[in-house]
Amino acid sequence: MTSPATPLPPQARAARQKIVAVMLVLVALPIGYLIWQAQAQPAPLKAHLVKIPGGEFYMGNDKADPGHQEEAPQHLVQIKPFWMDETEVTNEQFAQFVAATGYVTDAEKNLDPRDFPNAPAEYLKGGSLIFKHTDVPNPFQCTTSNTGNLPWWKFTAGATWQHPEGPGSNILGHEKYPVICITYKDAQAFAKWAGKRLPTEAEWEFAARGGLKNKPYVWGDEERPGGKIMCNHWQGKFPAVDTGEDGFKNVAPVKSFPPNGYGLYDMAGNVWEMCEDWYGTDWYAKSPKDNPLGPAIGHDPEGTGFGQHVIRGGSWLCDEAYCFRYRPTARQGIDALTSTNHVGFRCVQDTPPAAP
Repeated sequence: MTSPATPLPPQARAARQKIVAVMLVLVALPIGYLIWQAQAQPAPLKAHLVKIPGGEFYMGNDKADPGHQEEAPQHLVQIKPFWMDETEVTNEQFAQFVAATGYVTDAEKNLDPRDFPNAPAEYLKGGSLIFKHTDVPNPFQCTTSNTGNLPWWKFTAGATWQHPEGPGSNILGHEKYPVICITYKDAQAFAKWAGKRLPTEAEWEFAARGGLKNKPYVWGDEERPGGKIMCNHWQGKFPAVDTGEDGFKNVAPVKSFPPNGYGLYDMAGNVWEMCEDWYGTDWYAKSPKDNPLGPAIGHDPEGTGFGQHVIRGGSWLCDEAYCFRYRPTARQGIDALTSTNHVGFRCVQDTPPAAP
């Protein structure tokens, strides 16, 4: 039978408690640091990537009407294989990027008045162009080369990716919606963080066609096959009333409509998608055949000095009468400083995605 252990003196007991406490802290600190690192710098959300096989196709449109001459001439293009996000980048994906990097978008920053000495003070605040319903007799008479001059666009201070309709709005419950109110620079920053890039205009059109040859829509020959609306676009009298016949009167969640032949969603309508290329209205007449990239400098109709980048696919604001750009050949430009609530993006990469 063993005798009870002799109690330690108070000083020794206190010293041992301190040693144990220090050891626990030393063990806990690395674990806590790793947890903090995981929370502070999460890995990019896994976006499903679709392989685009590459190949030869006719890009552009030789049947473009007078209002869409930037789509001509049709020309032969060769594209190498690549991988493309199956959806537009969503709010939850962009939120993770911001949480990991602390990135601040252009719409969240005020402009320096020294860079824009002639700009009214209200336009120097951080914000975006936001669509506003308005009744105009003939929207074609309002057409200008500058979106900001159209009566249905209003610069709204405080309209950002987190507040896409301006102060008071938010993205709660809209995690699966495309991120909007961002600029080309913002899209590039996200793509770099995710280990990807923006698609070229030629890559985008090849992917949008989904393997179909010379079809007017990403789904085939008819605008509404069997009477079915195939993408999120405007129905009604633009820009006054959208009837929402397609189920939406604004941006829709990704995957709300069927994918194209490659399995890509929303390659028509919903939000315009940014491409890497600078935008040139006459670029197709001189574009090279193999893996073309746009001109060296962007179209700059307002003389801002910033130029325009290509956007593709049309948006929820395109209707059959006025815009009609939810077609695979449709193209437009947006300047590098402008963010709106109808433009987003998706990414591509040149190598296969890593195994899960």
